[in-house]
Amino acid sequence: MFEMPSEFLEEMKKILGEDYDLYEKCMEKEAFRGIALNRLKVKDVNILPFDVEKCPFYKDGYYISCDEKGVGNTPLHHAGAFYVQEPSAMSAVSLLDVQEGEKVLDLCAAPGGKSAQIASCLNGTGLIWSNEVVKNRAQILLSNFERMGISKGVVSSCYPDVLCRKLEGYFDKVLVDAPCSGEGMFRKNPEAVKEWSREHVLSCAERQLSILKSAAHAVKNGGELVYSTCTFSYEENEGVIRRFLEENADFEMCDIGEHFGRKTELPCAVRITPLEKGEGHFAAKLRKKGESVSERPCIEKSADIPKELEDIFYEVPKGRYVLNGDKLYIVPNGLPDIKGLGVIRAGVLAGEFVKKRFEPSHALFMSAKTENVKRVLELDDENIKEFLKGMEIDSDCENGYTAVSYKGIITGYGKTSNRRLKNKYPKGLRLK
Repeated sequence: MFEMPSEFLEEMKKILGEDYDLYEKCMEKEAFRGIALNRLKVKDVNILPFDVEKCPFYKDGYYISCDEKGVGNTPLHHAGAFYVQEPSAMSAVSLLDVQEGEKVLDLCAAPGGKSAQIASCLNGTGLIWSNEVVKNRAQILLSNFERMGISKGVVSSCYPDVLCRKLEGYFDKVLVDAPCSGEGMFRKNPEAVKEWSREHVLSCAERQLSILKSAAHAVKNGGELVYSTCTFSYEENEGVIRRFLEENADFEMCDIGEHFGRKTELPCAVRITPLEKGEGHFAAKLRKKGESVSERPCIEKSADIPKELEDIFYEVPKGRYVLNGDKLYIVPNGLPDIKGLGVIRAGVLAGEFVKKRFEPSHALFMSAKTENVKRVLELDDENIKEFLKGMEIDSDCENGYTAVSYKGIITGYGKTSNRRLKNKYPKGLRLK
C-alpha cells in the first residue's frame, strides 16, 4: 500500500469516525472502475463485450472488472457507446436530475464524462454547454463530444466569470465539478498523493468558492446548481457550500432525494468514499430562489443546405446551418450571442467545401442514427477493426458517402466506389 500523508489521515479520522479503520483496510484493495452508458447511442447494456455490474450512483452507471484490459480500444468505445468513468464521479449528474428540453451548463467540464452523462439524459433535446478554461483540455472535451454523438451542444474555453456573467440567468441547471486537491484519486492516481498538502487544500477551497460564485450568475430563477469535487476535505466541500450560502441569499439548500453515499452535516449534500464502493466524491445541490421568466421565441436565418446532405440522409439534420469560411456547421436553434465566449464548437461540424464540392465530416456521421442514413455498411468484429485502423474494405452499398456501423451504432464513415469503401476515419483516432 502507498503511504498517505499523516495530516490527511488525521482529517479522515474526523470525517469517518468509527469507520476510519475500515477505510484504511479498503485502501489496500484495487480502485473501482466503471462506465456510463450513452443513451444517444445505446439502449441495452447487454450489447457491451464485457461483464458489468450496476452501480448505485447513476441510472446508467456500471462497474467493470479491474482485470478488464483495453476497454478504450474496443469498437464500441470508438463508437461512443459508453464513457469510461470512475463510478462515484457519476453521482453529481444524478443530483442534477437533468430533464429533456433543459439548458444545462457544465462549467468545469474536461475531459467530458459528466457532460456525456448530461447529454445522454437530454436525449437529443435542449442544450448542453460544456466549458473548460484550459484550451488543450477543451480540445479533448470536443473530441469526446464528437465521439459521443452530441449534436445539441456547445464547447467553449472561457473564464467562468466572463462566461457566466454574459449568460446571466440562461441555464435551467448548472454543474460545477470544481478543480480540487484530489483526495478521492489517491488509490487511482498515486501522483495525487505526492501533490497533496494542507496549503493546497486551502487554496483549492478559495478557488472553488470563486468559481461557484461565478456559476451562480448563469442559473435562472428557480434553476438548480450542483457543486461537486473528487475530494473529502471539509474546507473544499461543506465549507465552500456554507460560505457560498452566507454570501448568496438568493440560493437555498435542496433535498437531494438520493440514497447512495454517506450523509453530511448538510441536508443538500452527499459524500462517497471507497467504503461506499466509489473512489471519492462530494456533491451538493442548491436552488436559486424566484420565479423563472418565460423566454421569447428566437427566429434565426439559416444558410443553404448542400444537396450532398440530401443524398446522405432520408431527413436532413435539423438546426440552423451556419457557414464559416469553407466550413458548414449545424447549430442548435435559440443560442444566445456567443461572441467573446471562447466558443470552439457550437453544434456539429457538418463538413466543408473543397473546390466548391461539399465533403461531410466524421462528427456529422457520429451524431446520426443508422435509420436516417441512406447507405449503411454494417461490419462484423473482424472488419470493424480493419476500418478503425484506416484500411479500405469491401462494401456492398451503392456508390456515395456511407455510414459504417457496428452492432447498429454508427462508428464513422467512408465513401463507397465500385464496391470498395474509401476510409474516412480520422487518422488521430485510428487503432495502432
